[in-house]
Amino acid sequence: MNPSSRRRFIQQTATAAASFFIVPRFVLGKGHTAPSDLFRIGFIGTGKQSRGLLNNFKKQPVRIVSGVDVDATKLARFKTLAEKAYAEMSGLAPTGGFKSFTDYRELLADKDIDGVVIATPDHWHAMQAVKAAAAKKHIYLEKPLTRTVAEGRAVVDAVDKYNVVLQTGSMQRSWKNFRQACELVRNGYIGTIKEVVVNVGDPAIPWNLGQEEKPAHLNWEGWVGPAKYHPFHSELSPPVEKDIFPNWRKYSEYAGGILSDWGAHMFDIAQWGLGMDETGPVSFNPPSDPKALRGLQMTYANGVVMKHEDFGRGFGVRFIGEKGTIDIARNYFDSNPATISTATIQAGETRLYTSDDHYADWLNACKNGTKPICHAEVGHRSNSVCALANIAYQLRRPLTWNPAKERFVKDKEAGSLLRPHYRKEWKS
Repeated sequence: MNPSSRRRFIQQTATAAASFFIVPRFVLGKGHTAPSDLFRIGFIGTGKQSRGLLNNFKKQPVRIVSGVDVDATKLARFKTLAEKAYAEMSGLAPTGGFKSFTDYRELLADKDIDGVVIATPDHWHAMQAVKAAAAKKHIYLEKPLTRTVAEGRAVVDAVDKYNVVLQTGSMQRSWKNFRQACELVRNGYIGTIKEVVVNVGDPAIPWNLGQEEKPAHLNWEGWVGPAKYHPFHSELSPPVEKDIFPNWRKYSEYAGGILSDWGAHMFDIAQWGLGMDETGPVSFNPPSDPKALRGLQMTYANGVVMKHEDFGRGFGVRFIGEKGTIDIARNYFDSNPATISTATIQAGETRLYTSDDHYADWLNACKNGTKPICHAEVGHRSNSVCALANIAYQLRRPLTWNPAKERFVKDKEAGSLLRPHYRKEWKS
């Protein structure tokens, strides 16, 4: 081997070796994958939502190797389900056993984990995602991305800084009908868009619950974490025997109401169809009735108006153009004229990112070092619509927003609501 050939060989070998350690081995070949080579996931939060996520991730080439929760009973149940899922996939018990943690920072310190699934209440999302990014863990983060606008930007910045992959759990983007509807809108099948109507639930309300006796298996201080402290109530953290989604999502101290909870799905589709993934509305005008929970109007710089209103078909999105309308939701996809929704996108027309599996899309992005369909900036911008809508309903006055600078124009009070107010003992 001559000197120049030898140098090339050494360089190529070094590059291959680096790739081996950076990329999980499960992505390097086809066919049988040894259990030790699977992408290893830890779950932060093991309540009701985590069980649905577990069922989706167990279909992927992953190992769910650990979990953390402040509720010991939920963590124990999840451990059993994760071990059962692994046995069903491989016929084996997890190598080394499933690791249970009571502090998410201990889970993030585990070098055996490649990525995390964060399925905690919204007020925890930002802090946990930023620390996960700093720990070099890829992130699947449940929607809405964060509770406030400033937290969302912090998550985007952390993901970029540490070069990790984040997928927001707004999985409707990986459903064919939603993509088809948005492609029809983008390609002008209903003409120039004049208005979009989005029906989702109510804005957040301040905490108004009483106090109940805290169960021994729950670390309530750990549940509240950085948010404003209120005493325990089972509405916020129901017992494991109740198979329900908890109502923390209704309260402004912990979430953004159902407006954000479902808005992270439906406003997300509106943003996608309008081509507004890198920006957002420039004005927010609440209804004149101070008690109204619908009627907010948001206007984009191009003049398109988006309304938070009930158009009589359940949670969904209605695109209104000069040539017709398209209605899209989880249980319907139709149009007026009817022929529009069944039209075929033609060669040369705009096609959107195609993902047929939200969870596989995240794993593929982790493998390839690319951005998934609902990456951090997308999740942040869609969530910002929800967070800003909540502020408009709270203040009940018109607001002017600069989406490039992400701040209100000449409104200090509104600006103060863009940031979280963490309790001192949880700031680090």
